[in-house]
Amino acid sequence: MELAHSLLLNEEAYNQLGEVQKAEFIFDWLRYLEKLLLATSKSDVKEKQKALVEQLLSLLNSSPGPPTRKLLAKNLGVLYSIGDTFSVYETIDKCNDLIRSKDDSPSYLPTKLAAVVCLGSLYKKLGRILVNTFTDTVGNILKAMKSAESQGRYEIMLSLQNILNGLGAAATPCHRDVYKAAKSCLTDRSMAVRCAAAKCLLELQKEAIFMWSTDLDSVATLCFKSFEGSNYDVRISVSKLLGTVLARAIISKHPGAAVSRQSIRRVSLEEVLELLGTGFLRGSSGFLRASGDMLKGTSSVSRDVRVGVTQAYVVFVSTLGGIWLEKNFATFLSHILSLVSQSHPKATQTQTDAVCGRRCVSFILRATIGGLLGEKAQIAAAKDICQAIWKLKKVVDVTASQHMLVCALQELGNLIYSLGTTAAPLLQDSSAGILDSVISVILHPSISVRLATAWCLHCIAVALPSYLTPLLDRCLERLTVLKSSPEAVTGFSFAVAALLGAVKHCPLGIPHGKGKIIMTLAEDLLCSAVQNSRLSAQRTQAGWLLIAALMTLGPAVVSHHLARLLLLWKCVFPVSPKDLETEKSRGDSFTWQVTLEGRAGALCAVKSFVSHCGDLLTEEVIQHLLPPLPCAVDLLTQLSSVLKTYGSTLKMPSVVYRQRLYELLILLPPETYEENFCAILKELAADLTASDIQVAASAFLLPPLCHQDDLVILSPLLQETDHRFIEEQLLLGNGIACGSLEYDPYSIYEKDVEGDSVPKPLSPVLSVISSAVKLFGVVCAHVGEAQRLSVLEQLLDSIKHTKGARQQVVQLHVVSSLSSFLKTWALHSLSLIIDSAGPLYHMHVEPTLSLIIMLLLNVPPTHAEVHQSLGRCLNALITTLGPELQGNSTSISTLRTSCLLGCAVMQDNPDCLVQAQAISCLQQLHMFAPRHVNLSSLVSCLCVNLCSPYLLLRRAVLACLRQLVQREAAEVSEHAVLLAKDNREELTSDANIREVGLEGALLTLLDKETDQKLCHDIKETLNHMLTSMAVDKLSFWLKLCKDVLAASADFTTVTCVDTMQEEEGDKGDDASVLTTGNDDKSFPFTNPRWATRVFAAECVCRIINQCENAHSAHFDIALAQEMKKRDSRNDFLVLHLADLIRMAFMAATDHSDQLRLSGLETLLVVIRRFAAIPEPEFPGHVILEQYQANVGAALRPAFTSETPPDVTAKACQVCSAWIASGVVSDLNDLRRVHQLLVSSLTKIQAGKEALSHLYNESASTMEILAVLKAWAEVYIIAVERHKSHRQPLKTIPCSEESVRNGPHSTDGLLDLVHTDLSTLSRLWLAALQDFALLTLPSEFASQLPVEGGAFYTAETSENAKLHYYNSWALILHATALWLTSTGFVVADPDEEAAHLSRPVTPTSMCQGSSSGATVKSPEDVCTDRFHLILGISVEFLCSLRSDATMESITACLHALQALLDVPWPRSKIGSDQDLGIELLNVLHRVILTRESPSIQLASLEVVRQIICAAQEHVKEKRRSAEVDDGAAEKETLPEFGEGKDTGGLVPGKSLVFATLELCVCILVRQLPELNPKLTGSPGVKATKPQVLSEDGSRLVSAALVILSELPAVCSPEGSISILPTILYLTIGVLRETAVKLPGGQLPSTVAASLQALKGILSSPMARAEKSHSAWTDLLRSALTTILDCWDPVDGTHQELDEISLLTAITVFILSTSPEVTTIPCLQKRCIEKFKATLEIKDPVVQIKTYQLLLSIFQYPNPAVSYPYIYSLVSSIVEKLQEIDKRKPEDTAELQIFQEGIKVLQALVAIAEEQHRSQLVACLLPILISFLLDDNDLGSATSVMKNLHDFALQNLMQIGPQYSSVFKNVMASSPALKARLEAAIKGNQESVKIKIPTSKHTKNPGKNTSIQLKTNFL
Repeated sequence: MELAHSLLLNEEAYNQLGEVQKAEFIFDWLRYLEKLLLATSKSDVKEKQKALVEQLLSLLNSSPGPPTRKLLAKNLGVLYSIGDTFSVYETIDKCNDLIRSKDDSPSYLPTKLAAVVCLGSLYKKLGRILVNTFTDTVGNILKAMKSAESQGRYEIMLSLQNILNGLGAAATPCHRDVYKAAKSCLTDRSMAVRCAAAKCLLELQKEAIFMWSTDLDSVATLCFKSFEGSNYDVRISVSKLLGTVLARAIISKHPGAAVSRQSIRRVSLEEVLELLGTGFLRGSSGFLRASGDMLKGTSSVSRDVRVGVTQAYVVFVSTLGGIWLEKNFATFLSHILSLVSQSHPKATQTQTDAVCGRRCVSFILRATIGGLLGEKAQIAAAKDICQAIWKLKKVVDVTASQHMLVCALQELGNLIYSLGTTAAPLLQDSSAGILDSVISVILHPSISVRLATAWCLHCIAVALPSYLTPLLDRCLERLTVLKSSPEAVTGFSFAVAALLGAVKHCPLGIPHGKGKIIMTLAEDLLCSAVQNSRLSAQRTQAGWLLIAALMTLGPAVVSHHLARLLLLWKCVFPVSPKDLETEKSRGDSFTWQVTLEGRAGALCAVKSFVSHCGDLLTEEVIQHLLPPLPCAVDLLTQLSSVLKTYGSTLKMPSVVYRQRLYELLILLPPETYEENFCAILKELAADLTASDIQVAASAFLLPPLCHQDDLVILSPLLQETDHRFIEEQLLLGNGIACGSLEYDPYSIYEKDVEGDSVPKPLSPVLSVISSAVKLFGVVCAHVGEAQRLSVLEQLLDSIKHTKGARQQVVQLHVVSSLSSFLKTWALHSLSLIIDSAGPLYHMHVEPTLSLIIMLLLNVPPTHAEVHQSLGRCLNALITTLGPELQGNSTSISTLRTSCLLGCAVMQDNPDCLVQAQAISCLQQLHMFAPRHVNLSSLVSCLCVNLCSPYLLLRRAVLACLRQLVQREAAEVSEHAVLLAKDNREELTSDANIREVGLEGALLTLLDKETDQKLCHDIKETLNHMLTSMAVDKLSFWLKLCKDVLAASADFTTVTCVDTMQEEEGDKGDDASVLTTGNDDKSFPFTNPRWATRVFAAECVCRIINQCENAHSAHFDIALAQEMKKRDSRNDFLVLHLADLIRMAFMAATDHSDQLRLSGLETLLVVIRRFAAIPEPEFPGHVILEQYQANVGAALRPAFTSETPPDVTAKACQVCSAWIASGVVSDLNDLRRVHQLLVSSLTKIQAGKEALSHLYNESASTMEILAVLKAWAEVYIIAVERHKSHRQPLKTIPCSEESVRNGPHSTDGLLDLVHTDLSTLSRLWLAALQDFALLTLPSEFASQLPVEGGAFYTAETSENAKLHYYNSWALILHATALWLTSTGFVVADPDEEAAHLSRPVTPTSMCQGSSSGATVKSPEDVCTDRFHLILGISVEFLCSLRSDATMESITACLHALQALLDVPWPRSKIGSDQDLGIELLNVLHRVILTRESPSIQLASLEVVRQIICAAQEHVKEKRRSAEVDDGAAEKETLPEFGEGKDTGGLVPGKSLVFATLELCVCILVRQLPELNPKLTGSPGVKATKPQVLSEDGSRLVSAALVILSELPAVCSPEGSISILPTILYLTIGVLRETAVKLPGGQLPSTVAASLQALKGILSSPMARAEKSHSAWTDLLRSALTTILDCWDPVDGTHQELDEISLLTAITVFILSTSPEVTTIPCLQKRCIEKFKATLEIKDPVVQIKTYQLLLSIFQYPNPAVSYPYIYSLVSSIVEKLQEIDKRKPEDTAELQIFQEGIKVLQALVAIAEEQHRSQLVACLLPILISFLLDDNDLGSATSVMKNLHDFALQNLMQIGPQYSSVFKNVMASSPALKARLEAAIKGNQESVKIKIPTSKHTKNPGKNTSIQLKTNFL
């Protein structure tokens, strides 16, 4: 195929190919040429133009197929428009000659058609250049049309369309001729020709004024005729023509240039509407014919005409636009409703006609009001509809208005449903009186109107959940009062059922008690039905309808009424077959009617129960359901005899009964009715072959049994379209009605599958067959083989015996579908074979593909169904080839090219389904071989079809886009924008890609689209694009979201500005910016719906989350500003903070509750992400501070009384986040938001009783808990800030306010909370008690309080659980902190009880509310509270669910920490060892299952506290025992602590053992080498020490602290048991982490292990009598282990830090009893280590060694210190003398020297008198040698100066201390004396100054640094 890619056709290559390949080759060349011509320079084109024209014209004679001729024509047009035009006239003549040719053979036809197409293309491209020739051409074409067959007529119409398009007004002379020809084609027998004619006329009407003036009536009549017998495409095309022409007629009233030249008939809106109305009511027949038909009584309007006119109405209004509709709405509405009024009896003479007519009217109203008007205009429209309802209600003749009322009510319902809570102002407007007008129609005599009213109320309730309960109450009250009116009983029962159906759409629900009221009322209706025969049927129906609807409320409600339901069910059927027989012989037609109604109702109620309350279907319940079933089936078998006896009035009730029974049986397990299989099968077979069966039923029977893609092949009408709502009626025969609510009132409470449209159940006659088909499948699968066979034979016989009309209908169906479907079905089968055979089909791929391409290139486009099936085959083939398509072999390459070629042909096909197939195939190819699909042209194709009028094409476009953007979002977006900039005419104006990019176009589409699947794909596509690109195109995305949300500001939100902020200058201005919504510039999005705005708000949150994973500058304003300065293209989120706040504000203050929730969520995200970012211009402040007025203004509306609880709950969360964020430090500013929480607290104090009765009790629970959780968060933060107020987070300028608010402004927040703390603590404890009760296992259910808890009712406990799960953790933490702050001191319980206003209170905890007034002691109250908190924590932590949040776990652990911070709870834990062990085991499990370091650290802190508690307990017991047995002998004291007197620790019973397990777990996780089993070596193995991560180090350190505390919990014997383990682990950590760090720093783990060692070694147990010797042995072993660390193991030297090891030795020397370290062998080794270390050249090591030696030398016990002094002093002195000789050169040497001198000074101090003089004599010369005289001091280095100062200072101290020795030395060495005196004199002044400064600055600094490093000594 590469050979085809040249400017001129490669004829040599072409001639070598076979016929099929030639066609492919030509097509590929023409495709390539089209792109090449546009890219080639004009001169090159002109150079080769002649040859190219010849080649193209020669192709005309080679019988080009439809796609080829189209491309050929296109290329000719482009070629002449780029190159020279002088030879164009020859080309036109040649084409005309070809058309004139007399050759009529089929083989010549393609040439003629190609010539026609070429002419169209040339005139379209060159236009007025060819004006001289066009009359001849048009004349020639029109002449040819007279003898043309359908393909010819089709191409001629399209060609004329192109000629008209190219010539514009210049074509006027031919307008009439073209009009005449197109008129005849518009009623052609070929549907494709009709479509083409409609397109031609649509082009013609642009210039042919007569079409929309003088000939308007005839154009309309012509269109009506065209609709007759039309298909969907014709209806789309012709309705577009008719709607556009009529709209032009209206618009043309404004005089224009063209208009003024001719006298034009003025057309009024009324005339146009009347014209359309005529078509709707009378079709194409005109007045006279219609009257003749009326006499005959036949319907004059075929359904396809009516559906076509309906679409034309929509096009007409859409063309005129939304603003026009707003102005003319009242006129339009009254006209549309009049279409179904009784003044046109023909439209509604039968129920079938009425139902279809109503569908059409509803469709017009929905498409115009719902599609064109913004929310404001829709509210105005709703008022107009309401006015219409009032007027219609007053009409005397009720039948005249019934259908108009139904349409008005359904549209009002749909309108309010789509507006959602934005409709609130409409319902609050008393002048509109919406609810009154709707409810007033409930008593209308027509059942259809009553049902429509009920449905309208359902929509209102779903849209505005706050109206659900009041409406329900109102209807129940009317139903009770008007029980004796038949209309009221049915009307209000429909309304109640519809409202109950709305409950599942309203998450906040209805009060639980309503269920009981409804059940009682239903029972009452059923019982009273027999009392009054006039009301029997109505009351029976109403009773069962209410019960069936009640079942939809689910198990939580129904479980309370189940027994009554089962009793009613049992009573409705006779007990035995004998009773049934007796029944048959009694009664009359009416009683049987009521009986069947009642039994059908009961079956429906049980069906509703089974489908909505599956959880209640236990074995026991099923056993109760079964007894009436055999009798129900019995009645089914006897219905025919009942019918015979009592007449045909029972026919419909018996059909309904049949259907209800079948529906119930389908849901029940087949084995429950297996003994009735035979009887049921017999009945089913009879139903399926009944003599009066409607044959058209196939249309509704087949779809559920077929795959979606196969439906189009069954009937083009089955495809999903935007017009499905009206197109459905064409599927069924003319005598059969499409679905409508009155056919099955019970469907009013069911969830409708199609979203907001009213339920559309089919008539019982059709439904019963549908149910029979399903049940037949179920039963047939469960009967025996023989039985199955006989039933199938019976069915076969029935088919054979059909005769007469039924047989004719069957034959007609078969024959009509044969002609073109033979090919279709074969292709369809082929695609199924390919699909199912998959890889096995490989060998047939090439021939199949060739066949597909050949057919695609040759089958006329008029046979759309063939092309659709070819598309299916190609798609299946591509799937079969799969990833192989990426291959490079010749065969694969050829296959791939063929696939792409096939896609290209299909893309150019005029049929939308074929184009959808092409896109789907390209999507597959892109998935398998992305490199080979041209993304630019694919995106171009997708953008062109983005707003296609065809639903399936839009779906294909979006499915493909969704896939593309997952991989190449940025490229797709760029291609779309480039395409829009190139201004391609195909791009529809609907998708404004040039302005708002593809993303904006998708958002616009999302706003208009109603198809759920499409909306889902659009959202997914946008989400993928956002994820890939939002960070790089930040401003663009934020502007998109802002433009969509700015429409919220259109609704008056100007009321919400904070009034307090006016004094505050700039802040006030900032908030006013937010509220004066609309700038003058127009928004790219006009009136977006609330759902779109919600999506935009969600996108804002996603953008913030995306930025979190990107550059840190997104959340750092200083860095962002700096980088923006560097490069203006840089863009960061923090720079858009004002926009983010503005968007959140606009959303949070909208009328739509969903949008308010999204806005508050956005605000929450903004607060959490930006709270900590400092404001560079105002140090000490943060950037969010300037927006505090806006945050307050956004939150305030959520706390008004009418706000629903979910919005208030969300707002509470934002309030607490704002207060906790620390953004606002000024208390007066904080009070604004704090006040909102205070108001909520006041509201909820009365508990569950006082809150709104509009919603379910669990909604109140949600609100109460949200408020308590918010307060808990604020309190926790206040306490934390109070604790850390010594290191304030921000410096707060001292002002009058902060002075007024006390010394610490950080305490201010705590003070604010403190006011309400007594109330809060009570409520928190009550909430926790509720939570504890709700989390009890189910076996304790019987012990729960009957009336529920403090904040939940018993009936709604299941729903309430979720809210408790969301909030308990923070409440627990806050309660623990509060209890800690009180130190568990309880106020007088009586006093406390007096404040509580709820039945269950914390003071009555753990005792039944009925147990009287037993007042608990404070100790008991404390114990209860302690166990409550501990119990909740343990229950939660011991079985962490996978969905447990980090927040909950952390809060729970912090609560435990707070609890154990005070002595009383610690004493509780300490005294109850089992409790401590259980808690430790739970914490161990948390550590094992949660990897988070913060959670593990928090757990370890709790472990430490538990051990402290145990220590305190042991100490206390020892102390009290000593006090008690003061005089007794020590030996007789019992052993306290674990291990008692045996030392044994029992796993599971030992606190210490549990702690050891936990610590080992932590340590081994961080340092696996500590476990010999893991390292595979028997003991200590040499490994390189390692530095742990910061988190790892913290965890290890915390574990070591715990280990060091353990001996204190044990008895002396017990301590001996655990000591080896503790020492092994502690020294192990030291060994594994003793890494050398720069500057002699110790790793934090080493410091921790040294600290732990010190703790262990100085334990009292080391000295206790019973354990002393064992400890001594073990400690010596430990010291040996440390000493061994030095020595090479396995010949390898470990790189351990000498300082760490030396410090460890020092800790041993100083902290243990002397006998541990003074045994010679160990002492000798220790001294050696010190000696060796002194020799190390590293100055840091030397300094540290001196410091350690200093501490050893100063040890008070000479037995320990002297051996070290004797062994090491001489070498220290030598070292110092050595430094003295060569003088220190740097600060390190200086420090070594200073530390050495300190050691010598210490020795002088501790030496015995006789040795002291020798030491001073050593020391003085060294010091004096460093003194400088006056001359040297000036030129000396800083090191020498420091040394001089140091020496002088020390000499000044030593002199007076040891004056005699000093004098002796001075006397014996005059040189030294002279030097000293000179130094003293010369430095006298500086010494005065320097000594104090050095005292104050240098020494403390050094000391503290040393102290910090050696604080474990």
